Parts: sequence; C-alpha cells; structure tokens
Amino acid sequence: MTATPAWPPQSAPRLYVETPLGEGVAVPVEGNAAHYLIGVMRVKPDDVVLLFDGRSGEWAARARDMRKRDLVLVCETRTRPLEQVPDFWLCCAPIKKGRIDLIAEKACELGAAKLQPVLTRRAVVDRLNIDRLRAHLVEAAEQCGRTALPELGEMVKLDALLREWPDDRWLFFADETGGAPLEQALRAHPGPAAFLIGPEGGFDPSEREAIRAVAKAVPVSLGPRILRAETAAIAATSAWMALNGDWQ
Repeated sequence: MTATPAWPPQSAPRLYVETPLGEGVAVPVEGNAAHYLIGVMRVKPDDVVLLFDGRSGEWAARARDMRKRDLVLVCETRTRPLEQVPDFWLCCAPIKKGRIDLIAEKACELGAAKLQPVLTRRAVVDRLNIDRLRAHLVEAAEQCGRTALPELGEMVKLDALLREWPDDRWLFFADETGGAPLEQALRAHPGPAAFLIGPEGGFDPSEREAIRAVAKAVPVSLGPRILRAETAAIAATSAWMALNGDWQ
C-alpha cells in the first residue's frame, strides 16, 4: 500500500509575513522573500509554503501567479494554532554586532517572549540596528518552527528600565560579585520573569546597587567561570526554560 504523503510536506519552506492570515487570504510576496522561495527553495506553482504572521498561527499556502521576481501565496489550511510561549524576557546590554545578533537568534530559538536591549554605563556599544535585530528574530522563528514572533523592545537606559519595572515579574540578574546558585533561585521564584545580562565589563557598583534595590530583583551566580555576555544570555535563558519554562 502506498503511504499517504505527509501534510503539509515536511520539506515545505516557512515564511513570516505581515499580512493577517486566514482561509483564502492571498499574500503577495516579492523582494528578498520571493528570491528565497523561487531562487533558493525552487518553489513551483501549487507547491506548499508554510506562513505565519505572529497572530493567527501557521497556515499552509499554495504558490500561485508565479513570475521571475514575485508570486502569490494563497492560504488553505491552518496547520498549527498560535503558540503560547513562556512569559520570559531577556534583557541584555548591547554588545558587538555579531554577538548581539547571536543573542537575538538564540533567544528566539529558546522560546523567549521578549528581547529587551538595555543600555548600561560600561557598554561599548551605545546604539543598535533594531531592524537588523528584528530580521534575525524573524529568520530564527522561520527556522525553528515558532508561530509567535518574539517582541523586540527599543533600547532603554538601565535606570529607566528599573524605574518602570513591573511588580509582578521577577528580575534575575547575573551578579559577578555573588548571588544565589542559579537553580536554587529559579526554583524558588516561579512565574513571569526576566533575566538581565550586563555588558562585557559587567555592571558598575552603582548600577548593581540600583538593581538590587528593585523589590523583585534576584541576584544569581552563573557559575565559577567568567562568561562572555552572549554565553551568559544563552545559558540563563536555557536554565530558566528548563526549570520554569516549556522544556519541562
């Protein structure tokens, strides 16, 4: 007996689009996205492409009206509902371009709901290309199967972040001067949370004092070794997901 082909095909490419999706919705695609589908993935008429818009889940769409540089994708079936990601924010100081891009990519893959850049005194970078960071989040979501795109906040100064910190969210922060063992702290403080990671030079003493003054702040240790900022961000997010997130 011939096996029934998988639906949708496991090899179908995935694409994030801004257009609100629904049954019968036609999504025009051009530019880099069209080049990716037509030139790289070799999509042909009637082939299936998986679409998600960050609001309505994932949809299987058929390729129609194909030309050399553009095509239309028509939604047929919703294949997955919008995922409910854990209520976790990753707040991190800006670092060099390639490394902050890596943080964005891995935060998305690991399941963070929000990436919040935070400007600190010892940061060697004082501005970010938010559009480029968002592009990395989109690409990571396409690759890892997410249906909910992580929120990306505009960069804020540390004092502003702390001043407006919500009273219903834990603020774990990597304190190189000492803090509770990570596993112990995470297990003792379940619920909505954020992890704050400083720059390569760490927080200065006045910043550390200001963070500790926040009622929901929990200083933690990330172990006996000195970690790069991007390593700390990835490790902290992974640990939280394993103990309090959706890896359980």
